[in-house]
Amino acid sequence: MLSEMLFQNWTGLARTLIVGCLAYPALVLMLRLSGKRTLAKLNAFDLVVTVALGSTLATILLSESVALAEGVLALATLIGLQWVVAFSSVRSTTVANLVRSDAALLVREGEICHDALRRERITKTELLTVIRQSAASALDNTSAVILETDGSFSVIARAQDGDPGAYAQAGLQRQGL
Repeated sequence: MLSEMLFQNWTGLARTLIVGCLAYPALVLMLRLSGKRTLAKLNAFDLVVTVALGSTLATILLSESVALAEGVLALATLIGLQWVVAFSSVRSTTVANLVRSDAALLVREGEICHDALRRERITKTELLTVIRQSAASALDNTSAVILETDGSFSVIARAQDGDPGAYAQAGLQRQGL
């Protein structure tokens, strides 16, 4: 039983090696053809597609019930649909609003925007942790904290010259957050 968990047969190993050597270059080629945007991870939708691609590749490699042609078609379908959504979102604000979220201003000039925290489901403790791990290191030294569309945080330290910083240029200040 233990030996079966560690090694089943040489055929399974050979299949994984051959399918991997064919599926991986197919994926790389499709990603090159689809452009950099496919793996940009600019928002949650992009992240889901990236994870789905990895999961699909793993299934192709490890599941004997999935033929290489089916797996490559699955990869092409995911990449194609992601391309269609990205293409459409650039040309239609309706589509863009469906698949993308806006950045959220969580701190403005050292003051926490509590409504934004609630809306984004982030605790004050989590916010302060993000600030401590940044160059600002403390709320008093923070000009802005922005929850970006991809779920990452941008912390902008308070400027010495009083300049409102990058968040004002990004239009977040005008959102009234």
